[in-house]
Amino acid sequence: MTTVAEGAVKRLLASETTASLRTRYEGSNICTWIGFKHINYLVEEAILCHFADADLPARALYAEAGLGVDIVDLDTRILHALYMDETVRARVVPTAGDDDSFISFTVALHADRDGEDTKVVAANAKVVLRSDSYVEAAGEPPAELARFVTGRLSTPGAVAPEPPELTGADLTAVTTSLSAGRGTSGPDPVLDLLTAGKNAFGWKWRIPYPYCHFSERLQMSSYLRQMEEVVDLFLADRGISVKTLLDERRWIPACPHSRIQILDEALMEEDLYTVYTVENVFKDFTYTSRMDCYVVRDGRLVPTATGKVTHGYALIENRRDWNLINFDERVSKALRGES
Repeated sequence: MTTVAEGAVKRLLASETTASLRTRYEGSNICTWIGFKHINYLVEEAILCHFADADLPARALYAEAGLGVDIVDLDTRILHALYMDETVRARVVPTAGDDDSFISFTVALHADRDGEDTKVVAANAKVVLRSDSYVEAAGEPPAELARFVTGRLSTPGAVAPEPPELTGADLTAVTTSLSAGRGTSGPDPVLDLLTAGKNAFGWKWRIPYPYCHFSERLQMSSYLRQMEEVVDLFLADRGISVKTLLDERRWIPACPHSRIQILDEALMEEDLYTVYTVENVFKDFTYTSRMDCYVVRDGRLVPTATGKVTHGYALIENRRDWNLINFDERVSKALRGES
């Protein structure tokens, strides 16, 4: 693909599209409510449908032009709950400026609520086209798309965390356990450095191939899975695991907002170091946390992603209804890292 269909890029960058999407059964983990990860999957699917409607489907861009469609920044607010077996209308509006090096969109998901068309999700996303260098050289991209093409993933304008220096650290465990297993939250010299003096939890995890795409790199949807799992591990580490509070109180975590920005590439079978830091507990009703991901490469820590997530707790009233509730002292202390 050295050229694109006439008008395709104009449609991609200037035309709104709508798509009818259905929630995924897999995302219904508690009663029939869909979790934040699968809600973000709907946003991703809406963007891919927009590319296809512009005659620039992700498959053809990669197979014919060596360009991988990669979401590098995804900021999503959940305004109302979504449910199993629900069909939503996804409205995608391009927002890229004339000089931007990324393709940006707003995505709104609408659903029927008591007979009214209601916006249930609002998201902003940035997309780049990653030139393939793994299977074969991609060659020159179509001229109309060239400004969006990059040789390495990153989010323009994103602020990366400043990692500590590894000089002097005993990296024996780091260099000998790359293929030893799926991960640890126990003693590890890198995790110790990253969490020292913080209200934080660290997790080391080997990147498996099902979390990657285009043969080599971790993708946005996998960082969403990473964010979900590190929260699960953090809560268990603090003595308030998801199952514990479900069994004792019928409380479930509720997530109204998440954002993830890719800063650099994380590659298949590298060890990913994920640090989850609680930054603020607001009036014992919500708490905001930061997720930072790193790999050790050439003897130094390389930030690969950063994110923010907000959580509260909901009380399950019955199989259909829930209500947000305030934290009690036990949960508040656990979140703050107090004994």
